[in-house]
Amino acid sequence: MLKPDPEPLHPSAKVVSALPAGTPAPDFTLHSTPDEMVSLHDFRGQPVILAFYPADWSPFSNDELELYNKLLPEFARLKAELLGISVDGVWSHLAFAQLRQLRFPLLSDFEPKGTVARAYGVYHAQEGTSAHALFVLDADQVIRWSHVYPASVQPGAEDLLAVLSRDCKDSNGRKRWKCHISRCL
Repeated sequence: MLKPDPEPLHPSAKVVSALPAGTPAPDFTLHSTPDEMVSLHDFRGQPVILAFYPADWSPFSNDELELYNKLLPEFARLKAELLGISVDGVWSHLAFAQLRQLRFPLLSDFEPKGTVARAYGVYHAQEGTSAHALFVLDADQVIRWSHVYPASVQPGAEDLLAVLSRDCKDSNGRKRWKCHISRCL
């Protein structure tokens, strides 16, 4: 008979701590196709939405990513780029994106598994997946808003649109970026 381990090998899968607003966003380079890479630093100068999700074929991911796909014109109007990230392999992403007719990059945080999700504090080690988490980065690639959603909650887009549609100014009074928080960092 096997005895249970006194200490689990992985931290609790239920506890994640997303990087907070004001933190410089960790740079990364991930595959978007088998022969193409996407780097976060390529988007410097514009707001970026990072949408972490558990798996391509999970029910919530289907609905969430299809909603964001429908909102691409609104994100474009707000000059924001959307990047989806999960630990699925690139071939799964390609099949999923084709079936769902997604028009934004799905990035593969597959090998080493969950490296980017870990850097952002949203990796569930026991499940081997990312949490449902959203980050909005400003043009300087500083996190201006982040939120981790419970697995049973559909993130929706209200928060993202609110974050991206409110003007904030820097210390010189210049429009710096769009934000949802009551003050700019």
